[in-house]
Amino acid sequence: MSITIKTAEDIEGMRIAGRLGSEVLDYITPFVKPGVTTGELDRLCHEYMVNVQGTIPAPLNYSPPGYTPYPKAICTSVNDVICHGIPGDKVLKNGDVVNLDITVIKDGYHGDNSRMFFIGEPSILAKRLSDITYECMWLGIEQVKPGATLGDIGHAIQQHAEKAGYSVVREFCGHGIGKVFHEEPQVLHYGKPGTGVTLEAGMIFTIEPMINAGRREIREMGDGWTIKTKDRSLSAQWEHMLLVTDTGYEVLTLSAGSPPPPAFVTGMAGQGAANPAKAA
Repeated sequence: MSITIKTAEDIEGMRIAGRLGSEVLDYITPFVKPGVTTGELDRLCHEYMVNVQGTIPAPLNYSPPGYTPYPKAICTSVNDVICHGIPGDKVLKNGDVVNLDITVIKDGYHGDNSRMFFIGEPSILAKRLSDITYECMWLGIEQVKPGATLGDIGHAIQQHAEKAGYSVVREFCGHGIGKVFHEEPQVLHYGKPGTGVTLEAGMIFTIEPMINAGRREIREMGDGWTIKTKDRSLSAQWEHMLLVTDTGYEVLTLSAGSPPPPAFVTGMAGQGAANPAKAA
């Protein structure tokens, strides 16, 4: 396995790309409300990236081996869609939950992140699932430091999700990232402490747990991209991009509108819990 340790120049480029990726989510938040189509959200994000930021939407025409080129600029995963939902004619309605997954390219560097959004008033189940998933992401992030392992991250996430009665999707995971969209290592959201790759300063990767309210099994839709829960239960996902520093971690996908970390996060005592953008 070849994991790239980023140079100081790479890290600065990734900081900029990460912030810009997060700022697309800040920008789109007021538009995520009942009556909007996922295609309109895609159009708005695409125009903002290209015309305002001067970034390139990484998913557009992205085609890993075995896939047809992805046709849109963002991913919009609604309700029982786990990931890779393709924007289109779907109208968002009160009670829906949607994950918007944004990756921009700036000066060759990728900035990858996602957030959950509530359309109007979420159900108690949807709110709890989103909150637990957000906590799972941050519990994973809190494991990141030199000498820790990828298994430590996966274990922290799996323990918290399963304790809440939820399941962790196994087929999709976080990943190394830099000038390449998806590179080594694979960051599983389940696992055993002390196993897997040992973290080193200069590594950059995503942590992006996909947590289902029901069972973990998936089904792939006919478009070749959209992944749904097999039992049609709700699914939630949050994603940040991290740098392993000499002493711990730096979250690269933070911006003015990023939801605050949960209260348990080191040095963040007293901060509020997850607050997905709520559209009236």
